[in-house]
Amino acid sequence: MSCKRCASDYLKDLAGELAIHFPGLEGLKVPLVVVHPNLTVCLNCGFVDFVLADPQKEQLKRGIPPTESQARARKHPREEQLQ
Repeated sequence: MSCKRCASDYLKDLAGELAIHFPGLEGLKVPLVVVHPNLTVCLNCGFVDFVLADPQKEQLKRGIPPTESQARARKHPREEQLQ
């Protein structure tokens, strides 16, 4: 696999943690969406590629926080590796 931006093969797979904010002043009223995707980082140009899980995509579509059960069920990728 090569980088989608610069075509380099100098890629590294990493675990990530991102807080996605909604834009503008109205976005301050909406809770951020925290995701823990697996990242593919190009160590040549810095391009990062990742895919959001369905629950996080739905949160972004609706602009709503996760339910308590979704928040408890969500695990950081590192937690899964340690089990």
